[in-house]
Amino acid sequence: MKLRNTQHNFGIIALLLHWVMALLIIGLFVLGKYMMSLDYYDSFYHIGPWWHKSFGLLIAVLLVFRIVWKIANPKLLPLENHKPYEINLAKLVQTVLYLSLIVCCLSGVLISTAEDAAISFFDWFEVPAFISRGKEQVDMAGNVHYYATYLLILFAAIHMLAALKHHFLDKDLTLMRIFRSNIQED
Repeated sequence: MKLRNTQHNFGIIALLLHWVMALLIIGLFVLGKYMMSLDYYDSFYHIGPWWHKSFGLLIAVLLVFRIVWKIANPKLLPLENHKPYEINLAKLVQTVLYLSLIVCCLSGVLISTAEDAAISFFDWFEVPAFISRGKEQVDMAGNVHYYATYLLILFAAIHMLAALKHHFLDKDLTLMRIFRSNIQED
């Protein structure tokens, strides 16, 4: 297995980043929805946000690394059977995924630091507040975070459905490229 991407295959680093982030994002979405249903007297009401913030910061770090890795590696070539409109739609979906993920991370930080409180990263260190505007910031960033997470999940579902379409209907290697780094040798 190669660490770096080639024009035909993702390397192991890109594969791990994709799947670890996908699992974390889904987990955080579910956790966020669950936390919204809790009342103040539920014991998880106080510990859930700590987990959500810590894993959210982890996603932010992985996202920065992923973007740098994407820039530093060769771009995968589309498969021969991919139509121009499919290639353009895939680029659009990926762009929306990245942008909504960036917005989710930034708005999450703004929610958490609105009262000038730092964010604990698994109790290893704290990320300080850079902007603290109180309740107004919580409300605005909260709304942005809410809609950005739904947009992220919607486009992740579109991304997944497109991969399944390629696998089951087109019977091409699109889906398998993100599972193995040695689909087609250069």
